[in-house]
Amino acid sequence: MKKLLLLLLVVVSMDAMSQGRKIDFTEYDLDNGLHVILHQDNSTPIVTVSVLYHVGSKNEPPGRTGFAHFFEHLMFEGSPNIGRGEYFKIIQAAGGQLNANTSNDRTYYFQTLPSNQLELGLYMESERMLHAKIDSAGIATQKEVVKEEKRQRIDNRPYGSILENMFKNAFKGTSYEWTPIGSFADIDAATEQDFVDFYETFYVPNNATLTIAGDIDEAQAKRLIEKYFGEIKRGTKEIPRPTIEVPKFDDEVRETVFDNIQLPAVVQAYRIPEQGTPDSYALQMLTTLLSGGQSARFQKSIVDEQQLAVLVQAFPLTLEDGGLFGFFGVTNLGTSPEDLEASIEVELERVKNELISEKEFQKLQNQIENQFVSQNGSIQGLAQNLANYHVYFGSADLVNTELERYRKVTRDDIQRVAKQYLTKDNRVVLTYLSKSAQKQPDSETLKKEGN
Repeated sequence: MKKLLLLLLVVVSMDAMSQGRKIDFTEYDLDNGLHVILHQDNSTPIVTVSVLYHVGSKNEPPGRTGFAHFFEHLMFEGSPNIGRGEYFKIIQAAGGQLNANTSNDRTYYFQTLPSNQLELGLYMESERMLHAKIDSAGIATQKEVVKEEKRQRIDNRPYGSILENMFKNAFKGTSYEWTPIGSFADIDAATEQDFVDFYETFYVPNNATLTIAGDIDEAQAKRLIEKYFGEIKRGTKEIPRPTIEVPKFDDEVRETVFDNIQLPAVVQAYRIPEQGTPDSYALQMLTTLLSGGQSARFQKSIVDEQQLAVLVQAFPLTLEDGGLFGFFGVTNLGTSPEDLEASIEVELERVKNELISEKEFQKLQNQIENQFVSQNGSIQGLAQNLANYHVYFGSADLVNTELERYRKVTRDDIQRVAKQYLTKDNRVVLTYLSKSAQKQPDSETLKKEGN
């Protein structure tokens, strides 16, 4: 019953967001460089404790890919004071839930607990930052966990390699070339000292943001933060921040991928500017225009009316130093990938050549506002967004003002960014076909190769 109550409370929208009121928060730095953000909301008896480490797959050098994601798992191995495998059990026994995720740019951990367990959440996160357990036993265990995750999410999942192939082609020669899952070979080749070095470089207070949101007393929270994090020493190693610079394509990049699938698929990925730029907001709105619901253009035209596809989706992958604007379409029975690609092109040309109507634009603005409010409509979501805004943009107050950036986007802006970025010489096109369609060498070719 206790856990059920917590789960229900987590998804309840906060009054402040539903009524459009300003979200108040306090932020400051500890002497060791840890940035702290506090948001007090006493409407429900829950609290989220989160720590964002500014390290993702982008920070990995060639030959050491997959480290950031691997540490997302390794950091649950415990500490001198937390037994191996006990991290989840301790939080769940207190009525909480926890998880973590890794992107190209950062690694994020969070725990949502009954508010009377705030001190436990801070203790657990401080143990992770102060002296996480990094040894051969834990490394061996997590290697198998990560390998199984890759098998389930990528290797044995239809179309599972899409992101890997998109980034490989779009960001070749940069550390955005690989996705967070990285390479098994790199992880297997690493020594225990390599993992210790990574931990001592990135898992330090001056590379972290601690965010607490929910039913707290701010003064008490500050005392507890000092108690559990104040003693942790500032990191002394230089934190690598690679610059992502990719040359322009001479022409579009195309690749055919043979996969364990039943229906062919078409994927397009266009390189776009980093998150937070004016154009990135216009591109976000363009995404919603094309595939934001059952009445969006892709769904209405390509799926419902022409019945050329089972689904067609647009998705922007906005990153700290660039990004991709992607389309993913799965063909209907009897439809060729070429026909589906042509239908997508028609819709893109329509956006480029025709200004969207005022009525459609108003609907688009309403959808964007609803999405924005929903993202901050839970304690968990708000904690994560406050941390992201601080780390990526240098201003947690964007939680109150970013919507204005969307409102500044005009119909002309949407048309302009479509013309500027959705061009053939700025894209990667992947065609996914069934492995059964892969041409097999004939017997004469095999005979010659054998000789």
